[in-house]
Amino acid sequence: MSAVRFTVNGNPAEVNVAAHDRLVDLLRGPLGLTGAAIGCDTAVCGACTVLLDGRAVKSCTVLALQAGDTDVVTVEGLATPDSLHALQAAFLRHGAVQCGYCTAGMLVAAVDLVARYGASPDEAIIRDGISGNLCRCTGYRSIVSAIAEAAAEMAAEDGQRR
Repeated sequence: MSAVRFTVNGNPAEVNVAAHDRLVDLLRGPLGLTGAAIGCDTAVCGACTVLLDGRAVKSCTVLALQAGDTDVVTVEGLATPDSLHALQAAFLRHGAVQCGYCTAGMLVAAVDLVARYGASPDEAIIRDGISGNLCRCTGYRSIVSAIAEAAAEMAAEDGQRR
């Protein structure tokens, strides 16, 4: 067992892990952050997507030890106690949530996408950006619409703060 120290959702964490432990297991187990779902165990579905130093990664493919000295954000870290993240609110408005299994990974992938492309990712960019996250319920139209709307809202809010 080795100690891994990192920040998760803005909070410092230190957990003892085995060399073979995956980040998704560390998050869901000792840390109790179950938003990153275990879907396929083969990096196909994206249900376990988290941000690792600001970039979307499938946490089933990352060893827990690799998270040492990094900043991890899970879906639980997107909202504040007072309000939903703009993407979460847009998903609700657009009905981009059905069974919910893919939702956490889809939201986290969308955060990375909006961070990279800003206010105006077109439909092709959005579809490419979430292509590693599978949804078997919505048909993606509502998800793409929600991401486009939230990206514009987030850019407008950022512009107002400057």
